[in-house]
Amino acid sequence: QVQLVESGGGLVLPGGSLTLSCAASGRWIRIDDMGWYRQVSGKQREMVAVIGRGGTTNYAESAKGRFTISRENGKNTLSLQLNSVQPEDTAVYYCYAVVLVATSIRRDYWGQGTQVTVSS
Repeated sequence: QVQLVESGGGLVLPGGSLTLSCAASGRWIRIDDMGWYRQVSGKQREMVAVIGRGGTTNYAESAKGRFTISRENGKNTLSLQLNSVQPEDTAVYYCYAVVLVATSIRRDYWGQGTQVTVSS
């Protein structure tokens, strides 16, 4: 079993910064892609940023230039630095990982989510 635990959410002023973290624990052969998604109540979950094991990144247009995703493979951690946040960034942010749990068996895992609220 694999667990993803997010931390770092909270209330932040417009224009401010915040760092989200995700720690993975459990048993696996390898963690492949990791990413951050977010969801506003009543709307579909959307991709914010993803990062491959080798460090290749992909960002949603809304995140480009403001957010930075990073990971430490040796520590099994994932981070998202949010800068210049705006009220429309308010959402529950979820950590996501594609995990090779056995030979040729990959499974998707999600964290429980952490709330980010941008408000003055």
